[in-house]
Amino acid sequence: MARLFTRLIAAQDRWARPFGDFNHRWLSALFRPIRPVKDFLNGTWLGHPVHAVLTDAPIGMFVAVIVLDVLDLRIAADVTLVLGVLSMAAAAVAGLADYTDTDGTARTRATLHATLMVVALVVYLVSLVLRAAGPADRALPVALSIVGFLVIAAAAYVGGEVAYVYGNMVNRHAWRGAGAKWLSLELPGDLPGGEIPEATPTKAKLGINTLVLVRQGEAIFALHEQCAHAGGPLSQGAIVDGCIECPWHGSRFLLANGHMRRGPALYDQPAYEVRRSEAGWEARRSQS
Repeated sequence: MARLFTRLIAAQDRWARPFGDFNHRWLSALFRPIRPVKDFLNGTWLGHPVHAVLTDAPIGMFVAVIVLDVLDLRIAADVTLVLGVLSMAAAAVAGLADYTDTDGTARTRATLHATLMVVALVVYLVSLVLRAAGPADRALPVALSIVGFLVIAAAAYVGGEVAYVYGNMVNRHAWRGAGAKWLSLELPGDLPGGEIPEATPTKAKLGINTLVLVRQGEAIFALHEQCAHAGGPLSQGAIVDGCIECPWHGSRFLLANGHMRRGPALYDQPAYEVRRSEAGWEARRSQS
């Protein structure tokens, strides 16, 4: 069954990829001048994707609509359907904010997910219009509500792939350990005298991890080099207001402690302590 679903989903890539690229361009242009609003919709204030929180509401309401229709509680079913449509719209707005920072195959799958959600929304709206006419026989609007829920279930399956298969909007450092042991820090071989340059993001190796180092006077700051949001290379980013900015999507993290200061990242960046020893530079994961 899983292989069948995978083939069905992949078969939509032919239209979903160019359609997604088109939507990505106009949505990026829409959200670019309202960055604080976008950060709010991403969930930087919550430390969790807002879209994932909001999606539970419409799904629960649409299940309730089916139950209320079966019990022939018409007014309750219709009111619940209206609330479900409104909560679906709210979840869609948050999802569009996430979509602007989604790339590659994850964007193609998110496009299919969003398209199915729009189809479901149209089906529910038609059901609402028919219900509003107050027909004695409600078989058609009730049937449409069931069809709408089946479409939403398919859309939710695809949306789950975006998060769980392609890792969109997840913390890239969730399983990274916080060992207290000092390890030798390997700097690039072209640094004169092995000195870390001033105010310049510098890539370095610490065991299996890659760090980005920034020296400001006597202070040396070190964060994990892979952005927590989508894995962007922070060593290629810029220093802005005491933060390092990811070159891919513009997330910012405080150099001093790795705390997130601007989305779309929702999680802090692992920070490291750096010291100089007789053998050279050493670093370890910060315990705070």
